Amino acid sequence: MTTSSRSLQEQAIEGRLALRLAAALAERTQAVPHDIAERLRVARKHALTRARAVRAAQVAARPARQSAAAAIVLSGGRGTATLGAPTPWSPRLVWWQRAASVLPLVMLIAGLVMINRVAEVEQVHAAAEVDSQLLADALPPSAYTDPGFAEYLRSTP
Repeated sequence: MTTSSRSLQEQAIEGRLALRLAAALAERTQAVPHDIAERLRVARKHALTRARAVRAAQVAARPARQSAAAAIVLSGGRGTATLGAPTPWSPRLVWWQRAASVLPLVMLIAGLVMINRVAEVEQVHAAAEVDSQLLADALPPSAYTDPGFAEYLRSTP
């Protein structure tokens, strides 16, 4: 059993335990007197405030510079979080990272220009070959425009 599968199993067990515990607490909240429920609510609020402060301190203690590939958890508000990463134009990236993000576009444009040039050269060579065949032939070029010669070419096997 690998570490990751064991940790997944442990997480599943912890999740089931947490659900059972939450269900048992939810059942018994109906029987708790009002003053104790209020004290518990205030205690929960303080615990959440302390947990947020600890998380903020941990985030502040991390190195300020993160790699461009690292994902950052951003707070979305109302208990949600989103994943984000620095954009190619964020000030955290150094100049070579910005250049590396533009490099594929530059290479694509250069490739398309090169393909266009090669196609033009091939067309010129094909036209030159046809012209040289016409000029080297025993027939004059005006014979190819004669309708009678075109009919002769179609009728001969």
